[in-house]
Amino acid sequence: MHPALSIILFTTLSGMGYGLLFWLGLMVPLWWLPIGAYTGLAGLAVALLFVTAGLSCSSAHLGHPERAWRAFTQWRSSWLSREGVASLLTYVPALGYGYLWFTGGDDRLWSLAGYASAAGAVVTVVCTAMIYRSLKTVRRWHNGWVVPNYLALSGASGGTWIVAVMAIRNEISTPRTALAAAAVIAVAAALKVGYWRFIDQDRSGSTIASATGLGRLGQVRLLDPPHTEDNYLLKEMGFQIGRKHAQKLRRIALVAGFAAPIVLLIVTAVTTETAAAAAALAAALVMTVGVFVERWLFFAEAKHTVTLYYGASTA
Repeated sequence: MHPALSIILFTTLSGMGYGLLFWLGLMVPLWWLPIGAYTGLAGLAVALLFVTAGLSCSSAHLGHPERAWRAFTQWRSSWLSREGVASLLTYVPALGYGYLWFTGGDDRLWSLAGYASAAGAVVTVVCTAMIYRSLKTVRRWHNGWVVPNYLALSGASGGTWIVAVMAIRNEISTPRTALAAAAVIAVAAALKVGYWRFIDQDRSGSTIASATGLGRLGQVRLLDPPHTEDNYLLKEMGFQIGRKHAQKLRRIALVAGFAAPIVLLIVTAVTTETAAAAAALAAALVMTVGVFVERWLFFAEAKHTVTLYYGASTA
């Protein structure tokens, strides 16, 4: 599939934002993440900034952005519509959470707003993942690895950014949080490697024989292409990336998105003040680059069934 920049930025930024919102909305009210109000509000501002930027990027992918409001009316049948509805609804408890935090409102209502924000973040990320998971025509998306990968990567990247905010604010619980975020990144890395192994070894995808239903008659091959030059389907659905380049980009994603952030978060946990803040910020920035590369690969390595009619052997 064609890796459109707008969609890559959307899934990268919104994933980080919702992951950060989950950490703040769930861990702080449970007192697992005891941080000051100003640190919490700074983290909440960063989360909503990422979410808003991501959603804005997604609208750039539309042919007619002025008609985007119509997508919200199809929530009964469309995961894209459900994602849009969930993303907007999540703003309500998130903003209320920040307001109550700033004004020192009722603790029970504040906690409830935090839990609702965390739940909204999870639901939105699941809806985003299901947009791709539900497509039966793209085997590399239509599998059980996609949703867990989206959730784990969101939690990992969000955790890295909350550590950066805490380290800059010199919060005393930064070391423990840094190690927890590193553990989540390790889980996300295991799931990502599992996903790559699955798509490399999976042999249950469609072939030209199964797509045409002519396999029982013998070997099926394409005599002439449907078109003599590139068209929309080939550009959007038939994007190809060489295996050599894919492997190189996977290594970059593993190092920048998982290995380097883990090392830098451990450095954050064992150092203090300026060194910890520098290491934590470096971990967040490097992971952002790694997630961007991973998202690019997620789209570039996907194959749509329609490519079988243009000469592809499998999809």
